[in-house]
Amino acid sequence: MREQVEKFMRQFQDDLCQALEECDGRARFHEDPWQHHTGGGGRTRVIQNGNVLEKGGVNFSAVTGSLPEKVAKSLLLPDPNYFATGVSVVLHPENPMVPITHMNVRYFEAGNGDAWFGGGIDLTPIYVDKTQARFFHQQLKNVCDRHHASYYPEFKKWADEYFYITHRQETRGIGGVFFDRMMANENFTIEDRFNFVKDLAYTFAPTYTSIVNKNRDLPYTEKHKQWHLLRRGRYVEFNLAIDRGTKFGLETSGRIESILMSLPTLASWEYNFQPDPGSREAETQSLLKKDIDWLNIF
Repeated sequence: MREQVEKFMRQFQDDLCQALEECDGRARFHEDPWQHHTGGGGRTRVIQNGNVLEKGGVNFSAVTGSLPEKVAKSLLLPDPNYFATGVSVVLHPENPMVPITHMNVRYFEAGNGDAWFGGGIDLTPIYVDKTQARFFHQQLKNVCDRHHASYYPEFKKWADEYFYITHRQETRGIGGVFFDRMMANENFTIEDRFNFVKDLAYTFAPTYTSIVNKNRDLPYTEKHKQWHLLRRGRYVEFNLAIDRGTKFGLETSGRIESILMSLPTLASWEYNFQPDPGSREAETQSLLKKDIDWLNIF
């Protein structure tokens, strides 16, 4: 399984980078190969200053090693040895009308033989468009339903809980799906789980680029850009204060440039900013909460 998954992750990175380059139409990914000090390594690919993408990354890694005792205990692992591989993606568009997005698919194999998949896809619109939010969630539900009827409601709720900025009491965006420790059990083989992860991964590019192409040429003002930078600030807060993947990378002495690839080039924090009542900013702010049924938002 380890070799199969790593091969898939490498191919998925290649295919996704090609799809994103075609969508952007100008910028190309720069690849930065690296080696991990305990074994394995990865390929960091960053795209910048494109027609659509101000900054984005599509990172592949396959790493072996031994977890620090604190990390192993937090993961409830009796054996600290591990193998981990995956692809992680964050895209920050230039136009505030185009949403930020994040996705990742990953596989973890513990030293005692336990193995599981994790991952997810979520969307962070600067301005929430309810029609596009419904489309995004419908595409995720479609791929989940192909594998099990319980997946979408379970993973949608998990995303609502995970992508929540606790100290702000607001969600990072409109959520999506998120899952972790997806292991084999009496109902699913590890191959079943792998098939779902592959299907979900290849749903990402057509779903996101469809939304990009609907918004990429929309006009925007300096006020829109100010709100854009403030929302990026909230994105930074989540990634640095809450995100478990970021913490895992830092605690295992991961490659810092790859870990912090998720941060935007520019962000802003304005003291006690409050959107004007009745504004598009206020409407978006009102929708940053858990348990919204985006499939029936109208």
